[in-house]
Amino acid sequence: MHHVMLDIDGTLIQSYEFDEKCFIEAVYKTTGLEILSNWETYPDVTDRGILRTFIERQAPHYALEELENLVKPVFIRNIKRTIEISPVQETLGAKGFVSHLLGSDKYMVSVATGGWGETARIKLESAGFDIEKLVIMSSNDHYSRIKIMEMARAEVDLNGNIPVTYFGDAQWDLKACDVLGVNLVIVGNRVSHHQRIQDFSCFDSALCFIK
Repeated sequence: MHHVMLDIDGTLIQSYEFDEKCFIEAVYKTTGLEILSNWETYPDVTDRGILRTFIERQAPHYALEELENLVKPVFIRNIKRTIEISPVQETLGAKGFVSHLLGSDKYMVSVATGGWGETARIKLESAGFDIEKLVIMSSNDHYSRIKIMEMARAEVDLNGNIPVTYFGDAQWDLKACDVLGVNLVIVGNRVSHHQRIQDFSCFDSALCFIK
């Protein structure tokens, strides 16, 4: 058995750019402040983690729960409006790849995303994924990407005995997998890594990295 853990934005679906834009606009609309988007300087690049750092650096008068309750509904509206105009596109072959994993007795599957659960599900559904079959852990569950991944692992493998391979696309995925000792496969070309695929169009290319 192998546990395959999947990121969403930039990995399974082509949503990174519009997701970032919708988030920045939601913060500005609710606070009147332009959030600094140099994400590589944020200790936790998740929706909740970004708000924590935003409070520390730019908006100390907010409590995290208060700010999250303000920003999240606007962000959700922004996402819905965006995909009404242009539905979310899967990364080539991603739906077939996920279906293959779910239909096999060789793999356990989970999703660990830094986004909020509500928008994660909206985007995946728009791209045509069957979310009812997916275990999804998100920024709703913790602000730390590492903790989100640990929770996803525990959700499908209580004892943590099954080896994990994580498919991600960003620098923070590299860092989290390094801390956790998780086998990482990068999707796309945002960061360099010795295990990388451009997309999921060739299942064998992706599956050969699962260890």
